[in-house]
Amino acid sequence: MQKMDEIYQRYAQTVYRYLLSLTRDADLAEELTQETFYQAIRSIDRYNGSCKLSTWLCAIAKHALLNWRRKHPVQDEVAEADGLSASAEAEVMQKHDRMALIARMHELPEPGREVMYLRVFGGLSFAEIGEVHGKSENWARVTYYRMKEKLRKEVSE
Repeated sequence: MQKMDEIYQRYAQTVYRYLLSLTRDADLAEELTQETFYQAIRSIDRYNGSCKLSTWLCAIAKHALLNWRRKHPVQDEVAEADGLSASAEAEVMQKHDRMALIARMHELPEPGREVMYLRVFGGLSFAEIGEVHGKSENWARVTYYRMKEKLRKEVSE
């Protein structure tokens, strides 16, 4: 087994980008990355090598996020719409379109939804996405393409 600092150096960015794709919050992703490696150190004796180390770490990361969400339920945000200028109105409309697309992405079936999040928000390569899912790079490419086409069809209808 590799030393934990070597494991951290090799996989920290992958775990961080995975969490960033799920949270879309850099600070939270950083915090959860640290929690992931803390939990990995605590449970390293349970890693049996049946999957890639990156897959095991991303599973820990996903559990860390689920635990965080249980402790921090989403609060309703009140948007202030007073005094919008023309450029601010355009920004709001652009944000609305983006939010509509994200809402459509959220309705995609798994594992396609997660592949889209990892690619679009996490910036992971297809090889990294395949590794996270324990699949091939080609599987990640095909899944991403199919989900993208599904979204394109829904938007054009």
